[in-house]
Amino acid sequence: MATEVNRKVSAASAGAHSKKPNKKSSFPSGILRTTLSLLLIGFAARAYQALRPPPSKICGSPDGPPVTAPRIKLRDGRNLAYQEHGVPKDAAKYKIISILGFDSCRLDEVVAKTLSPDVVEEFGIYTVSFDRPGYGESDPNPNLTVKSMTLDIEELADKLELGSKFYIIGYSLGGMITWGCLKYIPHRLAGAVLLAPAVNYWWSGLPSNLSNEAFYQQKIQDQWAYRIAHYTPWLTYWWNTQQWFPSSSVIAQSLEMFSLQDIQLIPKLSDRESYEAHIRQQGEYVTVHKDLNFMFHNWEFSPLDLENPFPNNEGSVHLWQGGDDLIVATKLQPYIAKKLPWIHYHELSGVGHMFPYSDGMSDIIIKSLLHGK
Repeated sequence: MATEVNRKVSAASAGAHSKKPNKKSSFPSGILRTTLSLLLIGFAARAYQALRPPPSKICGSPDGPPVTAPRIKLRDGRNLAYQEHGVPKDAAKYKIISILGFDSCRLDEVVAKTLSPDVVEEFGIYTVSFDRPGYGESDPNPNLTVKSMTLDIEELADKLELGSKFYIIGYSLGGMITWGCLKYIPHRLAGAVLLAPAVNYWWSGLPSNLSNEAFYQQKIQDQWAYRIAHYTPWLTYWWNTQQWFPSSSVIAQSLEMFSLQDIQLIPKLSDRESYEAHIRQQGEYVTVHKDLNFMFHNWEFSPLDLENPFPNNEGSVHLWQGGDDLIVATKLQPYIAKKLPWIHYHELSGVGHMFPYSDGMSDIIIKSLLHGK
């Protein structure tokens, strides 16, 4: 019996010794998990840095550019820089606030700079231009909206004591902001001009077929830049700074976005070289990237729903558009003007986005505004 038991034990032992031992990984699983975790953390950190814009350099701060322009302090503590043009404010008959466009500062004011001295003196015209938030020497506004921008304009008028009513002229993106003034402060306006106003392709009330047609006439790279600004604005900075795909041609200041007439007018901007670095000096994110988001986000209203701010003809609104404009969709402006029959629509054939720089154009714009024609 003992012999039989010993045989069974010996057989079991032999079987145990005959089995091949399990092979253990030459790379311990704990180290593998740690390595993968570190790689993921590193990737996430790099992605976060790529998506996160650098901090802006606030004018007047220890590391920021100096303050050289006159500024007003707004109710929320921000500073707004401005520039005065024309006759002295106290002697002016007509007071105008100029709202500038994309990638522009207070020194880019076009109408006042090209207006003939005779017209300035004859009508007694005073104009003030200003740096929009983040541009030039105006503090950025982290909570920028159409309404906040409009209220900045109203506060500028009050701080400069322009009176109960004033005129506004908005060029390009500034024209887009003019819609905000017509929405939120129509009671403060004596008249308004929109010069080649930028268009948000996602405004309600625009027919989808017309809006899509105008959208797809833009360059492919701009279509992508506008989609990102609309749907994923938190990616706007990354998209326009990455190196794999072409970014916004407007941010890149590509000559391809200009018409033939625009290119012929470029020499009129030669003085811009002396202050061009001043425009984005607080950072590209708080200027051009934020502008893209501002233009194409979901607006809190649609211009097509606006009511006539001058029902008794006590003022007038004018929209001027170049027929060969390659930056702003000319196709949509007649439709908007038709939906708002109180607008005086002027389409200029053979000219592009920079038509206000044409000789004598500012005189025509101002006379039409002040005469209501």
